Amino acid sequence: MMTNRNKNDLFEIAGHMVAPGQIGDIAIPISDLSAGMQANMVVRVFHGKRAGPTIFVSAAIHGDEIIGTEIIRRVMKKLHPSRMAGTVIFVPVVNMYGFITHSRYLPDRRDLNRSFPGTEKGSLASQLAHIFSTEIIDHCSLGIDIHSAALHRYNLPQIRIASGNPMLKDLAMDFGPPVIIEADLRPGSLRALAREAGVDMLLLEAGEALRFDEFSVLTGVNGILRVLKKLEMIETKRWSQRGTPPAQATRTLWLRSTRGGICRLVSPSGTKVHVGDPVAYISDIFGDGEEAILSPIDGIVIGHSNLPVVNQGDALLHIAEVSIFDTVSERLEQIEDAITGNQLLDEDEVI
Repeated sequence: MMTNRNKNDLFEIAGHMVAPGQIGDIAIPISDLSAGMQANMVVRVFHGKRAGPTIFVSAAIHGDEIIGTEIIRRVMKKLHPSRMAGTVIFVPVVNMYGFITHSRYLPDRRDLNRSFPGTEKGSLASQLAHIFSTEIIDHCSLGIDIHSAALHRYNLPQIRIASGNPMLKDLAMDFGPPVIIEADLRPGSLRALAREAGVDMLLLEAGEALRFDEFSVLTGVNGILRVLKKLEMIETKRWSQRGTPPAQATRTLWLRSTRGGICRLVSPSGTKVHVGDPVAYISDIFGDGEEAILSPIDGIVIGHSNLPVVNQGDALLHIAEVSIFDTVSERLEQIEDAITGNQLLDEDEVI
């Protein structure tokens, strides 16, 4: 679906037209707020001067997962549609309600990422999912959706893709994150709907809720620009060769606290762990009865809790079992150095 190279004409979205080589800001009506104002989903369309694929980049489907909003802001500063092929629909905030209230959910307490494809007359979450499906997804052949860990957790930047799609795996490799995970699709999620619609999806998980961290932001900006180059939507001499291969995994597991107390984490995200390695210690508030939490697999820590006060059963660390284990530490270090050392992301250069 991403091989479309037809003549580039006006691009229509939500009843608005964007000319080739131009930028269009469109406010798609969602609902009336209780105080009477209109609530919109605001998108910015970069419609390239040359023909090419149409993709979307979205963030804040969970309103407190704001890292993608900053990633999109920086990517847009790097692009100009007069130099581009194809079309990119940027949606910096899908769930404006949760974004404003610093909440994961919509006002009806529903999770938007469990509400797709939605319906025109359903709940607020269902209606918003329906609008996103019809006005955004239906235009596109590829989507990049950006998430972070939930509140009080951190995710090592990672790309998640559906299994069994070689072309999508190739794009994920070009994105160049520390880790690529082939993960099952959850019913009602944007990724599940996209697959049914024939739209490929890259899902970036990075950082933590309600926070920006520079490594996560740079990973996202760098990766999206790499994908645009791979799709021949931008022309640049940068990234002439693919970087260090990311760690790849098909199996992940959460380690949980065996008791309530105080957690002392010793293997945060990005740490290589062996079977039997202590990754955290739990003790009571006096420091007595300390108990080690051991890794059950060889792998890499891809997520951790930032809360030292824990209850029995709380998720502490997320570990991915990687396919090539011996060199994973060295490769992750090389990837981090490449991302943080990429001067393109620190300059006001337009591609």
